[in-house]
Amino acid sequence: MTSSTTPIFHHYNASPFSEKVRLIFGLKNIEWQSVDIPVIMPKPDLMPLTGGYRKTPVMQIGSDIYCDTQIIIRELENRYPDPTLFPAGDEGLAYGLSMWTDRTFFQTTIPIIFGAIADFVPDDFVKDRQELFPDRPFDKEAMKVIGPLMRDQWRAQIDWLDIQLKDGRYFLTGAQAGLADVHAYMPVWFLKNAHAAGAEELLEQAPHCSAWADRLAGLGHGTKTDLSSKDALTIALNTEPETIEQIDRHEPNGYKPGDLVSVSADDYGRDAITGTLVSSSAQHIAIKREDEAAGNVVVHFPRVGFIVKPA
Repeated sequence: MTSSTTPIFHHYNASPFSEKVRLIFGLKNIEWQSVDIPVIMPKPDLMPLTGGYRKTPVMQIGSDIYCDTQIIIRELENRYPDPTLFPAGDEGLAYGLSMWTDRTFFQTTIPIIFGAIADFVPDDFVKDRQELFPDRPFDKEAMKVIGPLMRDQWRAQIDWLDIQLKDGRYFLTGAQAGLADVHAYMPVWFLKNAHAAGAEELLEQAPHCSAWADRLAGLGHGTKTDLSSKDALTIALNTEPETIEQIDRHEPNGYKPGDLVSVSADDYGRDAITGTLVSSSAQHIAIKREDEAAGNVVVHFPRVGFIVKPA
């Protein structure tokens, strides 16, 4: 049984960042609806919801749209607090850990995988990723060279996890899985599931980490039902956003509800999304947009890793 508050998750199976959220669905035993989106552009039924944000994943609840795993995770913890993502009381550190796992650790993983499979990567995928990473061309030949050099970097980082787990604990912060595990699991899952040459050898050198990854995989992905992208658009069109207008009295640049602003990622996929500010805080910003296909939507972003400017 679904409702307007059932999370609708726009993703594709091989997306490593989507696996973070799918794991949280499992940890919290959440019922969710799955919309399978294209791996590359165009994404014609997603763009009306996000206003141009093209990265994966995106979560939709009615006509509230959540872009980036940071803000998706915060919203899921808010709506489904039990069991908590912070069993060790490490909320601040767990959120901050994503800046290591999502950037340094993840960026180390990419050339290892794509350097190994470079000759099999389709040209349309390469073209799409070159547009997504304008400052870091998706160069298959360069990845063949860089990939082996990144293996020692990857080994050093997974060793940090193995050191944390060597006392026999089940998860990084104790007996229960939490957000720290979710963040750290993502690059490990990505390498493991890519079946790239040499991946098993790297994982075998971290036996505590390999067993930990298996325990996390055992949490599953909650209860999933499939939904078409057209039906997701219809749900947005037939609902109104839940987000209420809220003044942020500590907003550093003086933005207030009603201001026209643009929001864009600061690393890659920097398409600017424009809308009217609804609410903001130290960790989030929400802007209202109107689209012919999606109706009135409020699009939510995290603050870390995103730039807000007057539109």
